Amino acid sequence: MKILVVDDEKDVQVLFQQRFRKEIKSEAFKFVFAFSGEEALQTLKKLQHEAILILSDINMPGMSGLELLEKIKNEYVQPSPIVMMITAYADQENFSTAKRLGADDFLTKPLDFILLKDKLKQLT
Repeated sequence: MKILVVDDEKDVQVLFQQRFRKEIKSEAFKFVFAFSGEEALQTLKKLQHEAILILSDINMPGMSGLELLEKIKNEYVQPSPIVMMITAYADQENFSTAKRLGADDFLTKPLDFILLKDKLKQLT
């Protein structure tokens, strides 16, 4: 499964590579990283719809994760990738907006990697 992780915090790449070491080695998951909403859209175009799951932070400078979500759900409809939103702020407004824009799931920081792995395994 190809997964695009979008977060303005660059250390998230190392964290995911450490936490998913076995899955990456076995090629169960292939992670691609983008550090802004704009970079995520460019990466999606390069992947030509190969990313079937997107994990996106909500609070990023420039294009927010919610703006990215809206663009993804409007532009990538055949088939639309699964989008899980990630935020440090588990407030009802972000949750409601993300759901309205088509988010498939909502996770809070710090990420519970055991829960995330379970969710990802259910999708494979």
